[in-house]
Amino acid sequence: MDIFLGSAAIFIFCPLLGGLPFVDWITFGLTGKKLAKIGTGNVSVSAAFYHGGTVAGILAALAEAGKGIAAVAIAGYFFPGQPTWQLIALIALIMGRYWMGKGAGATNAFWGIVVHDPAAASLIVLISGISFTIFRHRATGRLVGLSVLALILALRRPHNTDYIFAAIALAVLLGWIYQKIPDDLDLPESQAQSESQSVFRFFRGDNALLTFNDRLDPLKVGAKAASLALLKRWNYNVPRGWILPAGDDPQPLILSVSPSEQNPFIVRSSAVGEDSETASAAGQYLTLSNITDRVALEAAIIRCQTSYHSPAATRYRRDRGGDTANVATMAVIVQQQIAGVFSGVAFSRDPVDPVGEAAIVEAASGGAAQVVSGQVTPEQYRVYLDVRSQGFPESSQTLIEGEGQTPSGLVREVAQIVRDLEDRFHGIPQDIEWTYDGETLWLLQVRPITTLIPLWTRKIAAEVIPGAIPPLTWSINRPLTCGVWGDIFKIVLGDRDRHLDFAETATLHYSHAYFNATLLGQIFHRMGLPPESLEFLTRGAKFSKPPLLSTLKNVPGLLRLLGREQSLKADFDRDERKWFAPALSPSQSPAESLNEEELLARIDSILATLERATYYSILAPLSAALRQGILQVSEKYLDNSQLPEVESLRSLAKLAGKTRNLLPLSRLNFDSCPSLFAYLAETPDCESILQQFNEWLEYYGYLSQVATDIAVPRWQEDPRPMRELFSQYIFHDRDRQLAEENTHFDGIHGLRSRIVQERLNLKGRVSEVYSRLLARLRWTFLALEKHWLAAGILKGEGDIFFLEIEEIRIVLEEEDLALRSRFPDLVRQRRSRWEKDKRLSQVPYVVYGRTTEGDLPILSSLPPKQTLTGIPASSGIVEGRIKVARSLQDGAEIDGETILVVPYTDAGWSLLLSRAKGIVAEVGGKLSHGAILAREYGIPAVMDVNNAMQYLRDGQFVRLDGQKGIVEILKESL
Repeated sequence: MDIFLGSAAIFIFCPLLGGLPFVDWITFGLTGKKLAKIGTGNVSVSAAFYHGGTVAGILAALAEAGKGIAAVAIAGYFFPGQPTWQLIALIALIMGRYWMGKGAGATNAFWGIVVHDPAAASLIVLISGISFTIFRHRATGRLVGLSVLALILALRRPHNTDYIFAAIALAVLLGWIYQKIPDDLDLPESQAQSESQSVFRFFRGDNALLTFNDRLDPLKVGAKAASLALLKRWNYNVPRGWILPAGDDPQPLILSVSPSEQNPFIVRSSAVGEDSETASAAGQYLTLSNITDRVALEAAIIRCQTSYHSPAATRYRRDRGGDTANVATMAVIVQQQIAGVFSGVAFSRDPVDPVGEAAIVEAASGGAAQVVSGQVTPEQYRVYLDVRSQGFPESSQTLIEGEGQTPSGLVREVAQIVRDLEDRFHGIPQDIEWTYDGETLWLLQVRPITTLIPLWTRKIAAEVIPGAIPPLTWSINRPLTCGVWGDIFKIVLGDRDRHLDFAETATLHYSHAYFNATLLGQIFHRMGLPPESLEFLTRGAKFSKPPLLSTLKNVPGLLRLLGREQSLKADFDRDERKWFAPALSPSQSPAESLNEEELLARIDSILATLERATYYSILAPLSAALRQGILQVSEKYLDNSQLPEVESLRSLAKLAGKTRNLLPLSRLNFDSCPSLFAYLAETPDCESILQQFNEWLEYYGYLSQVATDIAVPRWQEDPRPMRELFSQYIFHDRDRQLAEENTHFDGIHGLRSRIVQERLNLKGRVSEVYSRLLARLRWTFLALEKHWLAAGILKGEGDIFFLEIEEIRIVLEEEDLALRSRFPDLVRQRRSRWEKDKRLSQVPYVVYGRTTEGDLPILSSLPPKQTLTGIPASSGIVEGRIKVARSLQDGAEIDGETILVVPYTDAGWSLLLSRAKGIVAEVGGKLSHGAILAREYGIPAVMDVNNAMQYLRDGQFVRLDGQKGIVEILKESL
C-alpha cells in the first residue's frame, strides 16, 4: 500500500506541485503583471526578478525552492534508503514545472539536490562556478554544470546503476528544457526593475566584457560583430575590439579602455539583421571615428545606440520585415582605429554582374571612412584570380585590370582574401572593408553581397538535365523535382521547414538548369549537415565535418530518413507492382489511337506515376552513394551492368561479338554502316542477327542522348546512331571488353560491396522505370502534336515542346481560344531564345542574384588557361589531340589519339566515347553516367571541368591525368 501511495505521490502529486504557478501568483499579487504575457512568456524566478523586482524575485525563489525540497522529502518518506526515488521525484516535479508552469525547474532541482546530498551539491556549485569563470559563456557554462551534476551524483553512488541512470536523466531533462524555452537572461538589462538589475547581472553570469576573441552569436550581437570574431578565429588581422550587447551598461567597457590621440577609437553599430544575407543595412546606423577620450567614447556609444531608432533605420527594417519593436536589438562595437595608408572595399564578385568572374577592389590613399562614405572617388581594379592553375608562376595566375597608385601586390592580396572568404562562406559572394597601415592588411568588415543572393549553380543540375531545356520539359521537371526534394527534406525537418520555399530549388538561366545553392545550404544547415552534402552524395565531393549540436537536434528526422532508406527496395517493389508495371503495360492502347481528351488523361496519369518514380530516382542514387561513401567501396568492386545505359551497351557488344564470328574475314572492312546492314539483310545466315538487333532496339528504344529531356528523340525514333555503334563494336577490338563481366567480390570487400551493390541494382531498376515513363510521356505529347498540326494549331514538328504543360491543359480543358491563337507566336519566340542559348559556347556555372532572362548579360570570352582541373573519374594518363564535340554529329574526326571534350555524357554518347583516347566533360562526378561509362570502356576521364568547351579548342595537344583530375595544355596545335 505504501508503495502504491508513494508512486502516486511521485508520479501524480509531484508533477501537479511543479505545475502550481506560485511565481506567477506572487508577481501578479505584487505588481499586477502576468508573466506569461510579457517578456519571453516564461514563468520563472529570473522573470520575477526582471519584471517584478527584488521582493517578487526572492519570494518566487523561496516558493520554487520549497517545491524541490518537498519533492525530495516526499520520496524520502515513502522510499527511505532509496535515493533513486528522490531523483525520480525531482524529474517528475520538473516535468510538471515545464509542461504546466512554463518554467525550467532549475531552482527546484538545485534546492532538491541540496537536501538530497549536501556534499554533492557543494561540489557541483564549486565546479560549476569555476566553469562559468573559464568559459564566460552562459550556454556553455550550463552545459558543463549539468554534466558536472550527473557526474558527481554518479560518482557518489558508482555501484547503483538505477541511480546513475536517474542522475543522467535529470541532467538531460534540464538540458532539453533549456533548449526549448527562451532565456530570460537575454532580455536587455536596462529594462529590468532598477532594484533588481544587480541580481539580474549576477544570474546572467557573463559580466566579463565581450571581445572578438569570444564566440559571438549574431542573433545577440549582430552579424557584423559575429563575423569579425569569426575572422579573428580564422587568423585574419582584425583590429582589437570590444562588443557592448543591447541593453548592457557601457561603463565597465568605457572604464576598461583608454582612447587617446595616439590611440584613437571608432564606434560602430552591429544590429541584428545588419550585414546579413537578406539585408546589408549599409549607412542606416552611425559610425563615429577619431574618439580620443572616455567622455567622447560614452557620447559616441549613446549616439550609435540612438541611431537604431532613427526614422530612416526604422523604415528600412519595416520595409524588409525586420524588427520594429521598441526593444533595441543592436550591439555596439568599440574598436581601435587604424591609420590607413591605403584603404577601401572589395567584392568577391562584381555586384552588378550576375555571371562575373572578376573580383572588384576599390582603393584610395588614407583611411577607410572616406571610401565607404563616398567622400572620394576610389581607384577601381578588376582582378581575375586563376585559383585552379597549377605549376605556373604566381604572376600568370592573376590578371589585374585598372590603373592607379595602389600597389599591385596589395590589390592582388585584397582580391585573394575576399575570394578566399567567399569560399569559407560556402560560395556566397562577400564584400569587405579593409585598410593597410604600411605593414599589415587589416579587415574591418565582411558581409554578404545581398544583391548577388541567391547563388544559382549548374553543379548537379547539369547532370540531372543537361543542355538547353525547352519550356515543356522544364514545366514538367521543375515541379516534379522541386516537389519531391521538398518532401524528402520535410522528412527530416518536420515542422521546421517554415519560410523555406522548395519551389525555388531550381530555375533556368540561358535555358539551362540551375540549383539554388543558397536555399540548399539553408536546408542542409537546418538538417544539421554541411552545405556540400548534396555534392558529396551525388558527385563524390569532399564532406566537411557536420556541426555536432545541430546534427543531434536533427537525429529524429535523420532516423526517419534512414528508415526510408532501409525500406527503399521493399517500397519500390510494392509501387512497381501497383503503379509502375500497369502504367508501362504494353496492352495499353497506342497513343496514336487516342483523341485529345484521352491523350490529356494519359498525360496526367503518367505525370502522377512519374511523381512516385521521381522519389525513387532521387533516393536510390543517394542511397547507393551514401553506402559507397560510408563503406569506402571502390568502383572496381561494383558491377554497373544493371544500369540501363551499361546493360544496353553490354548487350549490344555481345550481339556484335556474335555477328563478328559470322562474318568472313574478307568482309570485315565495310566502308560504311549502311553497307554492313545491307550485307546482313542480304545474307540468309545473318537474318537472325538483324532480327536480334531490331529486338534490342525495341527493348532499349526508350533511351536517348538525354533521358530526362522529353524533347530529345529516343533511340527507337532514330536508330542511326545505334546502328553506327553496333558497326563500331564489330570492328574495334577495344569495345569487346564491354561484353565481359569482370567484377569480383571477395573477403571483406565482398560483404561491403554486396551492401552497396544491392542499392546499385535498385538504382538500375529505378532508372529504367523512370526513363520508360518519360519516353511514354514524350510519345503521348507527340500524338497530341499530330492532332494540333492537322488542326493548324501548331505549325511544325517539335512545336509542342515550346509550350508549357499548364498552357496545354488550359486549352484542352477550358477551350481557351485566345491562348490557343497565341501558340504560334509563343512557339516562335521561345524556340528562337532556346536555339540562341543552345548555340552558346559557354554557359556560366554560377549565376548570382534574382535575375530574369532579360537581365542576364551577353557572355564574353574567358581568359586563357594552361591547366584545367576537375573530378578524377577514370584513372590513367594519356596524351592526345583535343576534339570538342557539342553533339553526336561532331564526332566524325575522332580516332584513337583523340581527347574528346563533351558538355556531358549519357548512354547516347557511347558512339563517340568508345573511340576516344581520353574524355573531358564539363559536368559530372565519379558517380555520374559519364564516369561509369568511362570506367566501363577503360578510358581515362576527368569530369566537372568548368567551361572546358571554351578553354579547350580543336587541335590542342594535351596531357590528361584521370587519377588526379588534371588536363594540361602542352601545345596549342600539332
